[in-house]
Amino acid sequence: MNEIMLNTDATTLSPIALFLQADWVVKTVMIGLLAASVWTWAVILGFFFRLGATRRKTAAFERDFWKAEDIDAFHRLHNESDLPIARVFTAGVAEWRRSTVGGQVDRGGTRERLATAMGAAVANEIDQLSDRLNILATVGSVAPFVGLFGTVWGIMRSFTGIAQAQNTSLAVVAPGIAEALFATAIGLFAAIPAVIAYNRFSHGINRIEARLNRFADGFHATLSRQLESEVRR
Repeated sequence: MNEIMLNTDATTLSPIALFLQADWVVKTVMIGLLAASVWTWAVILGFFFRLGATRRKTAAFERDFWKAEDIDAFHRLHNESDLPIARVFTAGVAEWRRSTVGGQVDRGGTRERLATAMGAAVANEIDQLSDRLNILATVGSVAPFVGLFGTVWGIMRSFTGIAQAQNTSLAVVAPGIAEALFATAIGLFAAIPAVIAYNRFSHGINRIEARLNRFADGFHATLSRQLESEVRR
């Protein structure tokens, strides 16, 4: 297997040989697709560890929050956290304090502002969490066509070589066509993981968004009950 990979004879289908004997345009396409593949895997690994850590920490935060008896003390403990759910919580506390300062409190207006503040915080956190996810979508949709462009160019070059050599033997055109098709293979190599990862991570982000929204709704209900008890005093 190693001998085939390192062989410089195109008839062995060695990737190195197919690259070295390709036209400069096809080589450029191959290099670009390989760079896109490396970039894609870097994004995939980054998202994998980031989403996993976010899910675990979110579950722990939510569990500790519902066990807490003093919201103000819990806020002082977590107000500097960069966890998405902690920022949603901080946004709710900040709006609560702004809306309840002073004498008379508008209950309806306070509820609306709380919902708006935490909803905006959820949207902002999801935007930040999904940053660079568009890279996977772009590579997944564009890479096959870039590889196809390299293939078409390589096949055109092979046919030009046929015309110049005035020889239609398959042995003459096969190496050039193989080089051209190798560009499509690299395009698929970059696109397939990108598409799979994009779908998987999109699903993971949607689940985190749903969890943040459920937390925001529960915290909103808690503050609403507290608002009712304070107004009755």
